[in-house]
Amino acid sequence: MQVHSIQSLGTLDGPGVRFVVFTQGCPLRCKCCHNPDTWDFDGGQTLSAGELARRAGRYKEYFGTQGGITLSGGEPLLQAAEAAELFTLCKADGIHTCLDTSGCVMNEDVLHLLTVTDRVLLDVKYTNDADYREHVGCSLSPVLDFLALLNEKNIPTTLRQVIIPGLNDSGDNIRALAQIRDTHPCVDKVELLPFRKLCSTKYQALHLPFPLAHTPEPTARTMAELNSLL
Repeated sequence: MQVHSIQSLGTLDGPGVRFVVFTQGCPLRCKCCHNPDTWDFDGGQTLSAGELARRAGRYKEYFGTQGGITLSGGEPLLQAAEAAELFTLCKADGIHTCLDTSGCVMNEDVLHLLTVTDRVLLDVKYTNDADYREHVGCSLSPVLDFLALLNEKNIPTTLRQVIIPGLNDSGDNIRALAQIRDTHPCVDKVELLPFRKLCSTKYQALHLPFPLAHTPEPTARTMAELNSLL
């Protein structure tokens, strides 16, 4: 598996304490991307599923009843076969598995991966197709198709959305997100995440323009108001 980095004791990428593997490679070009250094598939280090499972197992005593391993990215669905091998090994070791994904890829390997996935963190970046095409680089349709599949398979799902002033910080967007939640019983949690610009230094290091460099970060009041609509 091509791996960008590993966080041994993460607390923001799924329930409980997590061993988080950030995979290398992503087909999307989100204007708010915090990790442009994960875009290039050839930019990471190669680690086997067995090695990653062994490393995750070192931290089992910290996982408790809720924690476990999370695959994030980049986009882990690009390496679904390797991800399924890793999750299979982890589940055999009693480790909870969580997949953090944009839901933009679907194939037989992804279907197999979902059979060994305990929870999905699904990024629903916008709630209309036009914004997806302009600010992400794909359609909203495959994301909703992926969510429908999660619902069919009854996989517990957390919807996540980064709130970006001027793009998706409206009441209409949040109400549309709530409707997506309410029509998919597998969704048991929604997380609104404030847009942050700490990633600017990564764009500078890569000599890439940051498309949202002049976009303000949302205020705490805005986040509280939007959360109240949920």
